[in-house]
Amino acid sequence: MEQKETNIAEPKGKLGVLLPGLGAVSTTFIAGVEAIRKGISEPFGSVTQMGTIRLGKRTENRVPKIKDFVPLAELDDLVFTGWDIYTENCYEAAVNAGVLDKTLLDQVKPELEVIRPLEAVFDQKYVKKLAGKNVKTADSKWGLMEQVREDIQQFKREHNLDRMVMVWCGSTEVFMDPNDPAYNDLAAFEKAMKEDHPAIAPSMIYAYAAIAEGIPYANGAPNLSVDFPAMIEFAKKQGVPIGGKDFKTGQTLMKTILAPGLKARYLGLSGWFSTNILGNRDGEVLDDPESFKTKEVSKLGVLKYILQPEVYPELYGNIYHKVRINYYPPRGDNKEGWDNIDIFGWLGYHMQIKIDFLCRDSILAAPIVLDLVLFLDLAARCDMKGIQEWLSFYFKSPLTAENVYPEHDIFIQLMKLKNTLRYLKGEELITHLGLEYYD
Repeated sequence: MEQKETNIAEPKGKLGVLLPGLGAVSTTFIAGVEAIRKGISEPFGSVTQMGTIRLGKRTENRVPKIKDFVPLAELDDLVFTGWDIYTENCYEAAVNAGVLDKTLLDQVKPELEVIRPLEAVFDQKYVKKLAGKNVKTADSKWGLMEQVREDIQQFKREHNLDRMVMVWCGSTEVFMDPNDPAYNDLAAFEKAMKEDHPAIAPSMIYAYAAIAEGIPYANGAPNLSVDFPAMIEFAKKQGVPIGGKDFKTGQTLMKTILAPGLKARYLGLSGWFSTNILGNRDGEVLDDPESFKTKEVSKLGVLKYILQPEVYPELYGNIYHKVRINYYPPRGDNKEGWDNIDIFGWLGYHMQIKIDFLCRDSILAAPIVLDLVLFLDLAARCDMKGIQEWLSFYFKSPLTAENVYPEHDIFIQLMKLKNTLRYLKGEELITHLGLEYYD
């Protein structure tokens, strides 16, 4: 089938990066980009910077880098700002986060020190374990949203920005009931904001402000942020790409790699026990049961959709799946994810798999933030609007169209992402059939 190339606007000018939450993930991302711009390090882990894409038949040997295939913004064109409840500048916050060595941070200190957090939209009812003084006040949540829009507009003027993208890098909020009537449609949601309704969490205020300004938005936490009818309606109305939710790092990354392999070989699964210890701000927030519930829902859904127990009841119809997160301050950002997996094979004989992933959560998340910024900007320049399912590769709980189940298999997600890029450029989609080599 002949493909028609999409009209893609060129990435001219500066691209503003808006980050609610200047904690470990944001500061690691910003410091990393600055280090890469200075030639101090390489963009390891980034699909947009390191990844390649096969074009045409294998015999053609066309394998360009993705950044040379589609017109992405250059790293030198990125300009950063963010909001946080603490007043430390980006350098101070990065030192406090303890993810990157101070020797590295000192090499980009001048670039980081000038990034100071704007006053945040924050309410301790939604993140009970944190408290800070750098917080906005207003008569209503609508008023807070208007202040965020003013921040965005001022940032755009000050830096003469051509385009912007917002990525939520803030904390996990308490669990919100997705069936609340305030989420049913845009009119109900706007009315709830003006009435200071408790169904409106801070992350939703940022998301609404971004979409109102025509800015693509991605949700890096498991919060109910844009994945409900009112916000999806708003994104379509404004012509804005949205994505989420919850960055796929650490333990869930391992699940989406390993579970497809078990399913491919029709190996059964009787139980998967996962526990985590981490000591950063994320660990402290998740020490609250209501915030943990939000994260738990995000993490538990992965196996169900990959293994399809309704299709394979003999193999996956009786799985015991348990997830635990434990706050352990001495570990800092160096999270440890431990998994015990009970499987069975031929004639029902049992086997076990043990995984002990000593990972660095923010190191895994930082390149995800970069890729989302660049790909969402690309989507906006392609006039793609609403849910961007092709970016499922980056999320624990990918957004999908109504009545469409999310695809969690990381290998299918990567195929979807690359085929979308091929589609945009009018290249033949890759099916991996391969029969043409043997006719």
